[in-house]
Amino acid sequence: MNTFSISQLSQFSGIKSHTIRIWEQRYNGLKPNRSEGNTRYYDGTQLRRLLNIVTLLENGHKVSLLCSLPDEVLYSKVSDLTTSKFSDSTNYFVSQLIAAGINYDTNYFELIFSDCVSKLGIKNAYFKVIYPMMERIGLLWATDSLPNAHEHFISNLIRQKLLALLNSLDAPDPSSESWVLFLPENEFHEIGLIYAQLVIRLFGKKVIYLGSNLSIDSVIPVIDQIKPEYLLLFLVHYDLPEQIQKSLDKLVSSFNGTKIYLAGNNKLIEQINLNVNTEYLQSVESLTAILKSSTKLNTHNTI
Repeated sequence: MNTFSISQLSQFSGIKSHTIRIWEQRYNGLKPNRSEGNTRYYDGTQLRRLLNIVTLLENGHKVSLLCSLPDEVLYSKVSDLTTSKFSDSTNYFVSQLIAAGINYDTNYFELIFSDCVSKLGIKNAYFKVIYPMMERIGLLWATDSLPNAHEHFISNLIRQKLLALLNSLDAPDPSSESWVLFLPENEFHEIGLIYAQLVIRLFGKKVIYLGSNLSIDSVIPVIDQIKPEYLLLFLVHYDLPEQIQKSLDKLVSSFNGTKIYLAGNNKLIEQINLNVNTEYLQSVESLTAILKSSTKLNTHNTI
């Protein structure tokens, strides 16, 4: 059985731990289990119940009433929202996509995702729903620890959707600036890099996506041939800063473009000396700001 702490429930739901405890004590909204050592914990059923309460709370229902309802009634009310023409709350989509992932429910995930894109459009679906969802479950700009089974399941579903949407976009203008995206050696967590590729493509830019686990020596010939304006790489795996510095210095010496951006492991990147042409990219908002400053959004590719 999957178990979660109240802090994990808070992370998944976006509701503060203090508020969750109030809902438990005042309205009997959740019923945590107790370990042999008397530590409170929650299972997947309790987590989904909380996500359903949060979903319905934002659609005009009172928390006192929702906490008194059995799980099957909450689920029925959420299902009614799924078929409603007015289900456009971004937190509704975030909560229900996470709920689908927690229960390994591929069909429900597909239903909510399709409804989300249909109502919000591709651009808003990813910036207002998918990105916040990935932030909640710790997938975007991945950490230096392996994700659990739920995170793997959800990330693989999102990966499929990202690749499908990338394939549906029109080709960028050949004269637009180009970005080379890759993961260095021993880096395999591609979800953030694929998401960054979609963001860049939505702004009408060219992307040369090299994938994961590439040595700097194998990237340099690509740089020499393509001469891109920008490089973007993720540092997720915690390696010796000295080794990362050596590889980065080699990359910098071979790059004559505008900027090299690093994303990922904040603790690692803080130990690296970045020169004037290298910058730490802290979030997708930072990437969006850079793209907005260089050109207007390609409206043909944003629905």
